[in-house]
Amino acid sequence: MRYFWALIGSVSLSLMLAFSSPAEAASIVAKIDLSDQTMRVYVNGFPRHSWPVSTARAGYRTPVGTFKPGRMHERYFSRKYDNAPMPHSVFFYHGYAIHGTTDLKNLGRPASHGCVRLHPDNAKRLFSLISDNGKANTKIVITR
Repeated sequence: MRYFWALIGSVSLSLMLAFSSPAEAASIVAKIDLSDQTMRVYVNGFPRHSWPVSTARAGYRTPVGTFKPGRMHERYFSRKYDNAPMPHSVFFYHGYAIHGTTDLKNLGRPASHGCVRLHPDNAKRLFSLISDNGKANTKIVITR
């Protein structure tokens, strides 16, 4: 009898493993609206975060379109702009990145050379979401 229950348990476990689906990564969409200087982050289509950002000020531009994350760095310093800190950088188009900033007073209005600046805590959250779910499952959408 003990053998019978062991066999049933083993068969049940095998069936559960065979027919269970592996955990799937979430779909992440970061939508940046240049007109209202806001990033809205969606996870599996549901709104998760809404954060003020700073994008390009007069004389500069933030690219518009749909992008995939490229290289990512927890710690990064701008080679072009006086070694400025760019924590939790997510590069998405050539040298353009979403990253944390120390210039918190300007969040919510255009102030950058073209990158998308976030509060450092929010940059860390976005970086973690992308790292945990994969670049392939992430889209960055920038609109006017």
